[in-house]
Amino acid sequence: MTNRPFLILCVLIIISWEFFSALGFLPTSLFPPPHEVFNSFLETPLEWQDAFLQTAKATLAGHLISLSFGILAAFILILSTPLKNAFLPLAIFFQTVPIIAIAPLLVIYFGFGLPTVIAASAIVSFFPVLASFLLGLENIEKEKLELFQLYGASKWQILIKLRLPSAFLSLYSGLKVAIGLSIIGTVAGEFVAGGGLGSIIDSARTQQRVDRVFASLLLLALLGLVGLYLLKMIFLLIHKIRPYGSYSEEFR
Repeated sequence: MTNRPFLILCVLIIISWEFFSALGFLPTSLFPPPHEVFNSFLETPLEWQDAFLQTAKATLAGHLISLSFGILAAFILILSTPLKNAFLPLAIFFQTVPIIAIAPLLVIYFGFGLPTVIAASAIVSFFPVLASFLLGLENIEKEKLELFQLYGASKWQILIKLRLPSAFLSLYSGLKVAIGLSIIGTVAGEFVAGGGLGSIIDSARTQQRVDRVFASLLLLALLGLVGLYLLKMIFLLIHKIRPYGSYSEEFR
């Protein structure tokens, strides 16, 4: 269902922005009016299309890598408490390091181009997937765990039949956060490795083309919204095939 209040708010912001720019209340050198931002798309439409697709492809690849390794790491850590206690502080440490500081190292390791951008996207979105899924695997009812143990269930049986269904909603929440972070990682990687919308923003900065910066930001926001929508549709489909509790409100 269309989010009408959001659409109405966006229209009001665009109209107000254009109106106050025309009256001179907003400096156009800092806040270009919407029609100038739109015109920047018309100048080089193929460039914008290629850049958007490059950023989208790198973001998707980085997100899938972080999803795969995040889920795998959570499975391993939940089965070994000593390993979890040793690895989690290290993961938290890497999460506190800004990706823009790591990106130059990635260029040295992977070279200029798409591999570095994908690596930056995957690194920055890995921890939310790991942390949220691991929390969901740990957050189970004590009575149910004792019942499984009473009947002699193995760690793998407890993991698959008890912990995994309980972690469904936590994984969804973590992936929502990871989508935004993966876009941030992609842009940071593109700043140093080239390509995509990040490269357009960097070149627009040197040319003082604020309109192209705003246009890039709009496309990045669109990419994030599309990613969140697709994620919601996928989890709704999974929930319909095999319900994991009453989570319908969380997917709205």
